[in-house]
Amino acid sequence: MKKLFLLATAILLSFQGHAQLQTPQPSPKSSLKQNVGLTEFNIDYSRPSMRDREVFGNLVPYGKMWRAGANQNTVISFNTMVNFNGTELKPGSYAIYVTPHKKYWEIYLYNDTSNWGLPQNWDESKVVASLKAETHKTANTQETFTIYFSDLHNDGGNLVMHWENTMVKLPVQLPTQELTMKNIEKTLNGPTANDYYAAANYYYESGNDIKQALTWIGKSVEMQNGKAPFWVLRKKSLIEAKAGLKEQAIESAKASLAGARKAGNADYIKMNTDSLKEWGAM
Repeated sequence: MKKLFLLATAILLSFQGHAQLQTPQPSPKSSLKQNVGLTEFNIDYSRPSMRDREVFGNLVPYGKMWRAGANQNTVISFNTMVNFNGTELKPGSYAIYVTPHKKYWEIYLYNDTSNWGLPQNWDESKVVASLKAETHKTANTQETFTIYFSDLHNDGGNLVMHWENTMVKLPVQLPTQELTMKNIEKTLNGPTANDYYAAANYYYESGNDIKQALTWIGKSVEMQNGKAPFWVLRKKSLIEAKAGLKEQAIESAKASLAGARKAGNADYIKMNTDSLKEWGAM
């Protein structure tokens, strides 16, 4: 009897291990990526379809919160400051929730994106934006719920949600002018100390022109006005040593060692000490 039980259990477990049947999703997942100006938007959501059903006022009741899609909550992410219809938000990821009404929608951006659908316990403190968008009736019927951007220009556009014969547009404004001016200023002012350090480090590590690496690391140190960190001075010593400038390498290694000791960085203390011993300075 025990053997039969074990056999039956083994067969059941084997069946369960292979019973991962894949079928089409009623509300398939979708990801939207859209660059607007210098801002990158990402929206992840699931897309339900009408399937001969009346949507707003029936499938999606008026006056009741909705997840703006299906399945897991809809999430919007962006990498710069964004102004949604007068409300400014920091870069990050936010869940989108909606309370539809006939003439307008209430749209909420929620800073907790870990919910499946609606949060079990709505936390008002997590609402970072509460917005209103007027509804527009469309001549064409949108079978499947769709989110997209329209009317794009350098400084923004509209975030659109469209399903059945209802469309809402949420104005989006972006700091493109400010970001562009900063980029122009940075570029016209020339490379930074970090840029020179990165270029020198690449040339040194990849075995390119060591004289060019020496020039760039020198500019990096010079631009930091005597406050170059110990890791930059360490790289300078290695480049100088590779270029055959032993005395300069020793001087840079001693400066790096002093900085590493002040910072309590044991790794750089050891590396500089080993190099100074190798070069006969200790």
